[in-house]
Amino acid sequence: MGRMQQRKGAEGERELSGILREYGYDTQRGGSLTYGSIPDIVGLDNVHIECKRAERLDLLAAIRQSEADAARFKDGMPVVIHRKNRSPWIVSMTLENFMRLYQKGMENK
Repeated sequence: MGRMQQRKGAEGERELSGILREYGYDTQRGGSLTYGSIPDIVGLDNVHIECKRAERLDLLAAIRQSEADAARFKDGMPVVIHRKNRSPWIVSMTLENFMRLYQKGMENK
């Protein structure tokens, strides 16, 4: 990965972590220079976040990366939070994980 991509990734992690803090969650970026030794964003219980800032994203590969890292870190449901320039942040996950999340929410009603 080139320096420009690393810088963009770090900026994305800082931006996303700041937004999550605005929602009241004590999140921090793991650090893009850790080369996968810690997650991209930490602080949301039971959620493993793979953060991507890219104009072209291989979403399936990013979801697979999030699944593998979630299994390795044992930190929760794998999700990919991503955005293009001048676009909103999007959350992507498998249908199976979405349904588990949805059903859990419905149980609490």
